[in-house]
Amino acid sequence: MAQTETIATGTSAAPHRSGTGTLDVALWRLYTLRVFFALIAVGQGSIQLPLFFHHPHWTLMSGVAHSFLLALALLSIVGIRYPLQMLPLLVYELLWKTIWLLGIALPLWLTNQFDADTRQSFFEIAPIIVLIPIIPWRYVFANYVKKPGDRWTFRPNSAPRPGTESTSA
Repeated sequence: MAQTETIATGTSAAPHRSGTGTLDVALWRLYTLRVFFALIAVGQGSIQLPLFFHHPHWTLMSGVAHSFLLALALLSIVGIRYPLQMLPLLVYELLWKTIWLLGIALPLWLTNQFDADTRQSFFEIAPIIVLIPIIPWRYVFANYVKKPGDRWTFRPNSAPRPGTESTSA
């Protein structure tokens, strides 16, 4: 019954773990993440792809920024299919934009130096805050903070590396 409630409503009384040992994420949240990835893919893709093929001479930093945004759009396509595996992409978006808002925009606003370009950037960057309640933070914590990292060395008793096979009979 509880499993049916979780599937139907996307909520349950307490978070539970699936058979694979990962924290379950509500279905509504998965679809919402897919919508965000689709918006990024379509929004940035429709802007950056034409610019990439028909751009005026870009400065070095402008070229870097446009290349980054096109890569973001392309990776967001993967996020539509695999929203949980691509969560680091959304967390990265949230982090850099929060850093810009707190480290660049806020000091300029506090010193009354908020010009038209900064204001335009603010209105392009600030909407990222809508992601804060959508990102499944328990899942992020369980899988990217609490879970042991990948190994750094060869396992003892693992298969020998190529070229180091023993010749004993």
